Amino acid sequence: MWKKYKPYVISIVATLLVGALASFLTRDSMDIYGRLNMPPLSPPASIFPIVWTILYILMGIGAGLVYVKGEEISRSGALKIYITQLIFNFLWTIVFFNFRWYLFAFIWLLILWVLIIVMIIKFHRISPAAAYMQIPYFLWVTFAAYLNLMIYILN
Repeated sequence: MWKKYKPYVISIVATLLVGALASFLTRDSMDIYGRLNMPPLSPPASIFPIVWTILYILMGIGAGLVYVKGEEISRSGALKIYITQLIFNFLWTIVFFNFRWYLFAFIWLLILWVLIIVMIIKFHRISPAAAYMQIPYFLWVTFAAYLNLMIYILN
């Protein structure tokens, strides 16, 4: 039974660990969020860990599906873009919260946005379900781009 679920468990745990590491590395800078001039529609800071945990789980399940269902060449390309966007996601947190480079963080987020689109397309070729699981992530990053840009403008 473990063999059947192993790719999913590994990809979910690995993705959650990336998020946890980003959270750990920015823990001393998170208080900045409460002191910023915030745009309309800004959620309370307590929402972010909940949303990100759900998104990371969906991302991990999607990556697991791609690993299980994909042929070697297509799977490799899709998982490389998955890892690349995950690295961009991780680094955005540090750029935004630790360095407070809000404009650079916004530009970085636009690159992440494109990487997510490419990932969704590559995932869809292997497993439409894996691609659909990335749509909430894409929408959340779109919302995060709005927040990031407005924080830059307002601060």
